[in-house]
Amino acid sequence: MQYFLIAGEASGDLHTSNLMAGLKIEDPAADFSFIGGDRMAAVAGKQPLEHYRNMNFMGLFDVLRHLGTLRKIMRRAKAAIRNEVPDVVILTDYAGFNLRMAKYASKQGIRVFYYISPKVWAWRKGRIRALKRYVDRLFVIFPFEPAFFRSNGMEVEYHGNPLTDVFDTFETAQLSRGEFLTSAQLSDRPIVALLAGSRKQEIRACLPEMAEAARSFPGVQFVVAGAPSVDPAVYEDILKESGIAVVYDNTYQLLSHAEAAVVTSGTATLETALFNVPQVVIYKTGALTYRIGKLFVTFRFFSLVNLVFGESLVRELLQHELAKGIREELHRILNDEDYRLKIKAGYGKIREMIGGAGASRRVARRMTELLR
Repeated sequence: MQYFLIAGEASGDLHTSNLMAGLKIEDPAADFSFIGGDRMAAVAGKQPLEHYRNMNFMGLFDVLRHLGTLRKIMRRAKAAIRNEVPDVVILTDYAGFNLRMAKYASKQGIRVFYYISPKVWAWRKGRIRALKRYVDRLFVIFPFEPAFFRSNGMEVEYHGNPLTDVFDTFETAQLSRGEFLTSAQLSDRPIVALLAGSRKQEIRACLPEMAEAARSFPGVQFVVAGAPSVDPAVYEDILKESGIAVVYDNTYQLLSHAEAAVVTSGTATLETALFNVPQVVIYKTGALTYRIGKLFVTFRFFSLVNLVFGESLVRELLQHELAKGIREELHRILNDEDYRLKIKAGYGKIREMIGGAGASRRVARRMTELLR
């Protein structure tokens, strides 16, 4: 069968590539066209129609500034769908772009599967109407999502969280602490991982707050998980003479040897939990974007860890006085053993809630069943 897939950011590239690997097993004749990244390209054996780095924008105003670029990419995607007439269009997250593509594909009479739902349970619930109208089947990745979407009259399936697949694969390739420190040219001091996001805008907003807090911990080495799609100059400009190291494209090795982490809200919070690393979650955006967002956001928590857990397990810091809050929380995480154990016990419950490995393969199997 012919598959057309769209992923608009780094995490989507990762999870969609694992889905594609599953589709190749379930459907040996699978042929892929896609918008995505290097991981998807490695599975497909061909380059993407467009790389996600050219469309990875954050916030209302950044999107508006690059609207012409996004429209050009969308025209290319529509032309490809029109010319290839795939058996299915599979969309991963990235709602602003992908919901428009769902509408287009549906009107062309092509089936649409949505993998990793837009977070409409958190904000912009009006998008549910587009999901119901243009998506044939929705595949969700959090245990609380099926009840929400079914209550809104949608066909929805939950087969586990694909992060468990990534974690399971990583365990066989984990380096010893000594091997990692040598390969990353780090000292033997305790590590605090800094996961500042995968977009330039969020890195520029959040990493300076992390770096400011790091000054209060001379006995600890702070290490940034560098995003491969981000120009190293972005990190160099922010960190300068801070002494904070950057390790590129090696986030899981970093987390596997970290004592604590400061994490920009997103998928990385759940990844950090799977690695059993106590964390503080932060988020910061432009002042006007923040004020506008407050009008639409309706959820109690903004970290996936707390959303899945159902109550406050890790501390969340939003927008203001982040460096001060990071310092306070890191002191507690690094020095209060009972507090660390409480967080790790909660992580254990989260792992039970999201289920075991094999989610990507299960979703791939179900998709091929539906298509046949």
